[in-house]
Amino acid sequence: MAARRGTKQNQLAAFLVVGVLIGALAGFLTRPETAEIRLGPISVEVRGNNVARGGELTRSQFEHIAVVALIGGIIGLGLGFMIRSGKLKI
Repeated sequence: MAARRGTKQNQLAAFLVVGVLIGALAGFLTRPETAEIRLGPISVEVRGNNVARGGELTRSQFEHIAVVALIGGIIGLGLGFMIRSGKLKI
């Protein structure tokens, strides 16, 4: 019985990790186009409507990726709990 519990915990961790990775990838691929200009204490950020293509990550882009990765992790963990409880079968 203890070995079975460990397997279910591993499944939850696997779903969490996969959810975070998929979320991070989705966030990276959908990050908004932004440009930051810093001159001393002044920081100006300009956002466009298109998806960013290359370049360095800005703070707002990193925050976008982190939020989408967190949402992906929550979804993955929820799926793991649903499978563990038997409400969802794969």
